[in-house]
Amino acid sequence: MLAVVGNNKGHHADYRTFRSALDHIGSTRQIHGIFQTELYPDEEHNREILDYAQEHHISYRFIPGNTELFVGNIDVELFRSSIPVIAVRQTPLFGWGNAVKRVFDLIVSGILLILVSPVMLLVAVAIKLSGGGSVFFRQTRLTRYNQRFRVYKFRTQYAKYDGTTPEQAFAMIGKPELATAYRTNGDALDNDPRITPVGRWLRASSLDELPQLLNVFKGDLSLVGPRALIPEELEHFDKRHTILSVKCGMTGLAVVSGRRNIPFEERRKLDMYYVQNWSFWLDLTILLKTIRVVLERTGAR
Repeated sequence: MLAVVGNNKGHHADYRTFRSALDHIGSTRQIHGIFQTELYPDEEHNREILDYAQEHHISYRFIPGNTELFVGNIDVELFRSSIPVIAVRQTPLFGWGNAVKRVFDLIVSGILLILVSPVMLLVAVAIKLSGGGSVFFRQTRLTRYNQRFRVYKFRTQYAKYDGTTPEQAFAMIGKPELATAYRTNGDALDNDPRITPVGRWLRASSLDELPQLLNVFKGDLSLVGPRALIPEELEHFDKRHTILSVKCGMTGLAVVSGRRNIPFEERRKLDMYYVQNWSFWLDLTILLKTIRVVLERTGAR
């Protein structure tokens, strides 16, 4: 049996009623545990309940105050080697885990850059032949701790739209209404007129993402992580502090769960789940699933 302890406005009579009931129940049936949902203002009352549990060799648990604070990775530590304190972290990715992840990123991205360099060269030539302009698309994004960096991708738009927002580009085309459809559809549009034929193929095959290996090697990104946010998106995203507690990634849980086939808010929830439940094995699982997603072109637009 589980005995649940509650505190009704801290009245002494409530504590005496509970203690009397506890003694009665304990004398008639076995109590396996005590769960205290709120601590009494009188520390002596809390001590008596704990002593009762220890004397009768039953488990004791309590819910600390300010439960809204206890969201994330929880650890119990000793302050000055004697005082137990609760450490609340936004993510388990810290310390040695963070170091292992960085070493893994450095080694794997370096190897992949060597292996795919011939492919990247061919893509660069194809982009040049299809209309000139810069081979690479560069954009300011945010990563861990709100740090800004320049993300690299192969350019998939016509050169005349470089440096323009979707609203500006669609206005140049003479179809400003497409900007609304683009935003409503989660920043995606079927048959986007800004995209070159080569760019459409690059996006469908995800080859436009290959230059981000340079970002990973430099340390701007990780192989696996949440999507790198555009600074303007911070105004529309309540949980940005959670997302930005780790490095953003080339791929992530949202990518292997459907990419743009799932709503924007659902993708952000998956990103937050990853941050709060990171493990090295989760990273490996996501990387393996990414291979399947890319080959099947799941959610690519």
